[in-house]
Amino acid sequence: MQLSTMKRNINMTLKIDPDLLELRKRIRHSAAHVMADIVTRMFPETKLGIGPPTDDGFYYDFLTDKTFTPEDIKRIEKRMKKIIAQDLPFIYREYPRDQSLKMNAEEPLKLEIIEEIPDDEPISTYTHGRFEDLCAGPHVESTGKIAAYKLLNAAGAYWRGDENQPMLQRIYGTAFESQDALDNYLTRIEEAKLRDHRVLGRSLDLFSMHDETGPGLVIWHPKGARIREIVEDFWKSNHYKSGYDMTYTPHIGRSTLWETSGHLDFYQEN
Repeated sequence: MQLSTMKRNINMTLKIDPDLLELRKRIRHSAAHVMADIVTRMFPETKLGIGPPTDDGFYYDFLTDKTFTPEDIKRIEKRMKKIIAQDLPFIYREYPRDQSLKMNAEEPLKLEIIEEIPDDEPISTYTHGRFEDLCAGPHVESTGKIAAYKLLNAAGAYWRGDENQPMLQRIYGTAFESQDALDNYLTRIEEAKLRDHRVLGRSLDLFSMHDETGPGLVIWHPKGARIREIVEDFWKSNHYKSGYDMTYTPHIGRSTLWETSGHLDFYQEN
């Protein structure tokens, strides 16, 4: 099969109906709210961060001294079923700024968000049952529309990705429009773990990484170097066949180059 044909087939496989993508976004955002509802019930001292949908699922950040364990994740996931089964409507409300500040007086991260909302933009919340959260949406009509979900893991995350900000606890999950879609996704995740290049690289003696080289920079072992050479030769050959030419650029450059690309700030600590 020609390389161009393979690329077309892959793109067709990955193409998803925009309406389905929007539905998944709403489902995942709603699942994040239900999860936050349960977390604040189970651990009342927890303060709320943000809980957005992502391309593959959702997460919610919590300000807490608690470190969530796998057992906690299972308990939270189980209790979410009760909220979903009640089919509680998601209700949109808008509030004046002063009222919104009072409502979130005990939520320092929410207060920070409110202060950054421009005066001409509405300050809104979504409510299901007794849980109300600062949010612009969108959501599904009710909790019962969260057809299939799975909590995946928890990890530490700095507030807004800034190492000078508080360390939060982030719980990751995913949700889909059907159990079949969720099962297919989870199967792909498990299969991807088996093909993890970091695991295969070590087990097949292809490459290694060391503190001396820095994060993500590998030393190719003889077998890995041979595979790399084969892949590079194939890549170059197909480019030449397609009418492309090769150029080479320096591995280093002035700092202004990396400032423009965003790499200097993002990887500064490394």
